[in-house]
Amino acid sequence: MIFVTVGTHEQSFERLTDYMDRWAASHDEEVVMQIGYTKKEPENCTWRRMIRHSDFLELLDKSRIVITHGGPACFTEVLKAGKIPIVVPRKKKYGEHVDDHQIGICREYEKKFGNILVIEDIEKLSACIENYDTLTKNMTKSCKESNNENFCRELSDIVDRLFSEGK
Repeated sequence: MIFVTVGTHEQSFERLTDYMDRWAASHDEEVVMQIGYTKKEPENCTWRRMIRHSDFLELLDKSRIVITHGGPACFTEVLKAGKIPIVVPRKKKYGEHVDDHQIGICREYEKKFGNILVIEDIEKLSACIENYDTLTKNMTKSCKESNNENFCRELSDIVDRLFSEGK
């Protein structure tokens, strides 16, 4: 199963959902999509506009491939689940976002960590899906420790020291 998620951004992402709907029509693999505010409803896939986080995690677990928009919170969640995401950044020129920050973030993340597959040209997505196992064979299937976890641990250490000093 391929799970496609466009996140919760209020702009449509039909470039990705239309492409994957057409892909599903000609391939024998289930495609499940979370389409958010995308207006056009897929015809060849199981889909929902929004999903609960618990359902999101379940779909991540069941999927062979996860394709996501370029939101870092989303693609790092895929990495935390032990999967290498195919990431399609939203683009301003298609009205998918207010600017092209997702492209820059994805390029930098791919360069720094080497564990996401960034697809800027949607026409290359099918080849990426078909060659997924080969492309991801030597990639690290995890993400770095969470900054939130680091912050909480450091804050906890500071609080512990403060209370220790006050005794």
